[in-house]
Amino acid sequence: MKSTIFKPLIFTTIFVTASFVSFGQASLRSNASSGTMFAGEKLIFEGKVSKLKLSLSVAELTFSASQKPDSNDLVIKSLAVSKGTMLKIFRYSFLQEYESVVDLTDFSIKRTKKHDVQKERVRDSEAFFDYRENRVTYIETDPKDFNRPPRLIASDLTEPMNDMISSIYAMRLQPLTVGKKFEMSVSDSGVIYKVPVVVTKRERQKTILGKVWCLRVEPEIFGTNRLIEQEGKMIIWMTDDARHTPVRAKIDSQYGTIEIKLKEATKPVVQQT
Repeated sequence: MKSTIFKPLIFTTIFVTASFVSFGQASLRSNASSGTMFAGEKLIFEGKVSKLKLSLSVAELTFSASQKPDSNDLVIKSLAVSKGTMLKIFRYSFLQEYESVVDLTDFSIKRTKKHDVQKERVRDSEAFFDYRENRVTYIETDPKDFNRPPRLIASDLTEPMNDMISSIYAMRLQPLTVGKKFEMSVSDSGVIYKVPVVVTKRERQKTILGKVWCLRVEPEIFGTNRLIEQEGKMIIWMTDDARHTPVRAKIDSQYGTIEIKLKEATKPVVQQT
């Protein structure tokens, strides 16, 4: 099983979506101060892969957010760990830790730190976003081989944006409604991607928060020059309330169907009619 399966897994974790350009950007900035509502929130998801009528537990995904004392920074931490079948049958283990520092003034990403372990392969990386110089700089190192030169990637920034983790939180600040379409800009490993997104339906979902109304969001992350350069489709369900809590995601890919569901939540309270 190729490691690329985990990129969509983690991206959903994250529950996709990103900083917004065009008309979406203005509404995001106007709601940026509302990002303080995420402080103290903790969400835990379970990831399963289904194929040939088998459903296999493969990962646990955890996200937590806190505001730095005496600052306007929100720190978002995420952890994705392989479990169950991944270890026993596929003999594949992985661990990904992200730390994203977001400026609550306009909810733009300032710094991303990542620790990535896939079997014996280990990589540490940091991305720095300099909006004065309009530049994002990504540096990746191998902690097992200090003689290996760092991998360096730099890209031009045209507007404030988010990384893969903070992107979903930025999206949650959007006034999402059925039929809304927008394009988002996502920075991953120093490269910037454009992702079209559409809110397609309002559906009722059975979740740990109860049976609640959710908005069905479909980002185009698969395809040529996309985040995932292969065939596939992603759907995300977020509660149709002020918090837009992600409760479920589904990814159809060449590896099978990946289902990610919220199994534990601290702080979220769903308020619906």
